[in-house]
Amino acid sequence: MHLRMDTGGPGWELWRTFDAVLREGSLTSAARALGLTQPTAGRHIAELEARLSTGALFTRSARGLQPTETARALAPHAAAMAAAAAALLRTASAPADAAAGVVRISASEVIGAEVLPPILATLHAAHPALTFELLLTNASSDLLRRDADLAIRMTQPKQQALLAKSVGSVRLGFYARSDYLARSAPIGTAADLARHAVIGFDRDVTSLRSINAVWPDLPSFALRTDNQLAQVAAVRAGFGIGVVQDPIANRDSALVPVLRDTFTAHLPVWIVMHEDLRSTHRMRITFDALAQGMAAHVRAGAD
Repeated sequence: MHLRMDTGGPGWELWRTFDAVLREGSLTSAARALGLTQPTAGRHIAELEARLSTGALFTRSARGLQPTETARALAPHAAAMAAAAAALLRTASAPADAAAGVVRISASEVIGAEVLPPILATLHAAHPALTFELLLTNASSDLLRRDADLAIRMTQPKQQALLAKSVGSVRLGFYARSDYLARSAPIGTAADLARHAVIGFDRDVTSLRSINAVWPDLPSFALRTDNQLAQVAAVRAGFGIGVVQDPIANRDSALVPVLRDTFTAHLPVWIVMHEDLRSTHRMRITFDALAQGMAAHVRAGAD
């Protein structure tokens, strides 16, 4: 691939639109996300193509705009630019020594929806000038690239230049609602699961392998979804038996542990941020609040 750019190079405005079109899949959706008109977004892409002299960056299809090979090669660099631009704005949102400004936090769907809200509510009550952005993803956000400022991870971080604190591990177990168990076949051994509605993953190969490593004879799932919040909701609704974090299950008296002595798994909990942010006051107090809150979450699941 040969790129030819003019002396000044395309400005960030063009790259920002390019990144948005990649993420949204259409000019209309990208324009809406950026607060632009659709014709303006179209002009940005046309101007970027002209400046790069690579031909079309997108082709039209029934599914929207599809990136060309050139666009796919440029995509990670545009995403890095977008992350850097967002981090720049967060950094400039308040003085480094102030308990104010924007903090972007990455966490899993379950932690972000079930655990973080009261922690952040308490922190915001103490420091109302803080603003939080939540990135809920089960993938590890790249803190070195500043996809987020802080992260709650369920694996030990291996990247260098990260400040990481372990707050213990949270136990996972099989749970079901009491009325589901009352109307279903008795369950005393792992083999009995074959007669029950088990809730599990769909296409998440990593999670499927993790479960199979602990329980290779797990029966087929009656409900498959890779969204872990949906799995927890299905257990609460009485659909069947599924995996829930002990501290979350302990809040609901209707949830009953199943095969507790047979199935067990633990997730380590780490609070992580880039070491360059340790001197920024809002990052430090948020890091400490997350560490204290997640440690309390871990303790709530202890036997």
